[in-house]
Amino acid sequence: MTQQEIEVFLAVTKLGSVSAAAQALYITQPAVSRHIRALEENLGCTLLVRGRGKRQIELTSQGRAFVPVAEKWRLLWQEAREATAPNQTPALRVASVGSLSTYLLPPVFRDFLYPGRALTFHNYHSREAYEYVAQGLVDVALISDHMYHPQVETIPVFRSSMVLVSGPGPDWPDTVHPSALDPAKELRLPWNPEYDLWHSFWFSTAAVPRAVLDQMSLLEEFFSWQDNWPDSWAIVPAVVAVPLAQRLSLMVRTLESGPADEIIYYLRGPQRNERLVATFLSCLRRELAKRSEVESLL
Repeated sequence: MTQQEIEVFLAVTKLGSVSAAAQALYITQPAVSRHIRALEENLGCTLLVRGRGKRQIELTSQGRAFVPVAEKWRLLWQEAREATAPNQTPALRVASVGSLSTYLLPPVFRDFLYPGRALTFHNYHSREAYEYVAQGLVDVALISDHMYHPQVETIPVFRSSMVLVSGPGPDWPDTVHPSALDPAKELRLPWNPEYDLWHSFWFSTAAVPRAVLDQMSLLEEFFSWQDNWPDSWAIVPAVVAVPLAQRLSLMVRTLESGPADEIIYYLRGPQRNERLVATFLSCLRRELAKRSEVESLL
């Protein structure tokens, strides 16, 4: 099992097809297939369902189980390479949920990356982040879902209210009641279990949103099509809404009887680079102080 085989497998699972993985990795489709077959032979199991006419890949049960193992393998390989590099610069290993990597963390990274500092970054869901922090594969993680892990301490970082974002179409007041919203025009993101409960209370579970998305980059893409759907709306944390609205000239409104505020947490595990983590948190604290739409809890 080689690092290249792991990278090819993860590219196929992330992008959804052999052709997309080949394009992203700048190799041929037959080369992608050879790497996947070699990986399957080494593991002694089938990872992908193959069949004529299948444009999107489908993982077997073994393939789905192997995805988190492959991600851990990649992290360990990167750590081993950094540890054995001559004159290495210590790298902080950072993870976060996707919304923060797009709308909050870039200026924090810019502040952090002075000469003599380096970082590696990955987007993970909250559950994955807990595991990686507990195993010492990630130094610092920022997550939105508070969970319990015996080896990980969960510390509040900041609070952000949930607000309404829309295109220029709807003629709403500055504060909008959920009953005024048409769920058929919603761009929905499942933020956390508490938000899902609130959403189920106000909107019929039979209602079909315009789109259900699991990535913030897709939300920005959908809102960029305002000429087609000027009446689209979404409910997002203010830390996302303010920069998103500035980029795309969207409207931001408060919600009457809205969902609970989103709280972002910092995960502290048993193994971490104390000095670099402290420096990173100082950079984060400085950025939060500039954001009027959040309440810092650090």
